[in-house]
Amino acid sequence: MKLQFITINIITILLIIGCINQNKNNISSKNSTVIAKQKKIEKIELTERTRGTNRSVAYTPNLITATFNGDSTQTAMSLSEWENISKQAEALDLTKISNLQSPTTDRYSDRALASTIIITSNGVTYTSATFDSGIPPKELEALYNTLQTPKEKRKKPLK
Repeated sequence: MKLQFITINIITILLIIGCINQNKNNISSKNSTVIAKQKKIEKIELTERTRGTNRSVAYTPNLITATFNGDSTQTAMSLSEWENISKQAEALDLTKISNLQSPTTDRYSDRALASTIIITSNGVTYTSATFDSGIPPKELEALYNTLQTPKEKRKKPLK
């Protein structure tokens, strides 16, 4: 009788230990899935257009490509700059940026450049609604202001 009781207890303990280890593995795999699902920003582009002006600045993890009326220059981008920009983009709900309302409409009469922010994340491109240059929707304001760093701060173009 005592031998059966001890045997049952040992089997029960082994089963409990096995279940605990299995739960730990499930939690680990769930955490790795969550990390994989996080947004990976690949490229951010700011375009500004009106009848006589067409400029865009594309930001990638190590390069800034600026184009003004067809003339293009490339500048190296530091890792800290990219992390700052991509962190702000990751904070946005990218699926909703195309529906954000612009606070003004000067771009309709060419009193302002028509601006758009295009974000590529995990192979999917998200395009914001058009807004007046300098006056983005509140949700995009922090990212827009970071993208508008003064030209003096940018390094010399790459050759």
